[in-house]
Amino acid sequence: MPGRPTRFVLPNGKRMAVLFNVAYEGWESGAAPGIGPMGNPLPAGVFDTQAASWGAYGYQQGIWRLIDVFTRSRVRATVFASACLAERAADTLRALRDGGHEIAAHGYSQHRIPALLDPDEEARDVSRCVELLSDVTGEQPHGWLSPRGTPSSHTARLVTEQGMEWFGDVYDTDVPYALATPAGTIVALPFKMEVNDLPSHMRHGNPPRTFLEVFDDTFQAMYEREGDGCYLDVTVHAHVFGRPHGAWTVEAIARRLAEHPDVWIPTRLELARWTTQSEAADDR
Repeated sequence: MPGRPTRFVLPNGKRMAVLFNVAYEGWESGAAPGIGPMGNPLPAGVFDTQAASWGAYGYQQGIWRLIDVFTRSRVRATVFASACLAERAADTLRALRDGGHEIAAHGYSQHRIPALLDPDEEARDVSRCVELLSDVTGEQPHGWLSPRGTPSSHTARLVTEQGMEWFGDVYDTDVPYALATPAGTIVALPFKMEVNDLPSHMRHGNPPRTFLEVFDDTFQAMYEREGDGCYLDVTVHAHVFGRPHGAWTVEAIARRLAEHPDVWIPTRLELARWTTQSEAADDR
């Protein structure tokens, strides 16, 4: 049986970390979100124009509102970006870059789930994603989260081959760790699902205030009981809580955290690099 995970030590005596994430998702032409506000799916083979229009809100308005929220709150987020948005909303990606946010790779289109692709298709998809985001932002993405958070058995290797530094498709522990792949080692950053608007609001129908309550309860429990070296993800989707009814919760969470100077708010890249630095120090 594996032993108890080693406690992860954060920099500068910080007690815990909170990561703000934006799932900035797009669907290529002819595809639409599989879940929408109407709830009842259309018959198989019928294109859901309502869901497609609802999903487009993310790049037409939602991402801009979230940029404003983060600017007012002085928070830098990690943005999981679908690379097809580099083709239709490049200005939003440049605005995110200029705001100091990390732009991570989130596949080309949200309906192309790595676990459903053959290895050659997936390799092309990863390369296409890296190329498009790099061309628009001027910097290669340093991290990866798969569409639906569902990798194949090849994904970690493929993104390591692309020179990425962190891999988010892991859910098996609470702390970052070094993940060995045939292409080398990459930092595995577990993606925490507790504070996430898509399951909470869209799948289970909770009002936005519940999102805030879940954050409050989870944060308090971790802050009081977990001790040093834990982290919590706060994740919203630009087409879901980028709307006025949900964006206020992100700002409310940022205000709460401003009262805790012993809480670190890094990007995922900063957390990954701290993990690598800490492991190197432990090896000396």
